[in-house]
Amino acid sequence: MTPAFADLPLEQVRTLLAVVDEGTFDAAAAALHVTPSAVSQRVKALEQRTGRVLLLRTKPVRATDSGAVLVRLARQVARLERDASAELGLRGEGEPTRVSVAVNADSLATWFLPALTRLPREPALCFELRREDEGHTATLLREGVVMAAVTSSPEPVPGCTVRPLGRMRYLPCAAPDFAARHLQGPPREAVAGAPVVVFDRRDDFQDAFARRLGHAGASAARHYVPTSEGFVEAVAAGLGWGMVPQPQAAPLLRAGRLTVFAPDLAVDITLYWQQWKLDSPALAAVADAVVTTAAEALLR
Repeated sequence: MTPAFADLPLEQVRTLLAVVDEGTFDAAAAALHVTPSAVSQRVKALEQRTGRVLLLRTKPVRATDSGAVLVRLARQVARLERDASAELGLRGEGEPTRVSVAVNADSLATWFLPALTRLPREPALCFELRREDEGHTATLLREGVVMAAVTSSPEPVPGCTVRPLGRMRYLPCAAPDFAARHLQGPPREAVAGAPVVVFDRRDDFQDAFARRLGHAGASAARHYVPTSEGFVEAVAAGLGWGMVPQPQAAPLLRAGRLTVFAPDLAVDITLYWQQWKLDSPALAAVADAVVTTAAEALLR
């Protein structure tokens, strides 16, 4: 008979979380102030109780899909415990509540940080922001690594709610001198051989734009610049063309450092806010600030 969550010893679930967070059984033992043998026994007991392999014994240790479900449960229980302690006045004096959020680089560079400054002084919060592509932030939420995420996925992660934030518009941009040299003529032909700037090796955005024009992909001559600000500066410096968020492009367009070489082919990415289904005052306050700021900064 499969046990219900209520039948799972929290000590074992917390131990599983410690192993995943610390990366090894020995490090988890040190964090929990127990022996490595005790950690191993608790994890084995939890695997026997659930009838599933919960950890991949790699270095560092990684949770399996089943283990990720329990890791998420452990983090949610810890969040509720901290909120309850704060409401009862049992939290240490001045100890802030930590909120972990996955957010894409372009949102982080434009509108997301101003959202955090809108939060009230109480309750005291501190943030752990995990930068990840908007197409992959939901994975961190699914694995229980973060409590909330800015994502391009409208499908709620199990155990989460989803709210639309708005659309981030991207413009196909290049430096004027670069455009004069490389981007004359129809965009489909121009982007085929022009150098391009991409975020990292997982970034498919520029290639998707080229495919939209009817080309197999962006040029093989590409520059990898893995920060949002650095990416925009690389395009403005004339290293290659790239899809630039409108909020970052606007001042550079006014200054004449960028030009839009295909003005009718802007791309909109719809963003969503996903978070755990928890009655957490801290998480609710962050969600309200994020949704309000996004409504002002993004396109509807």
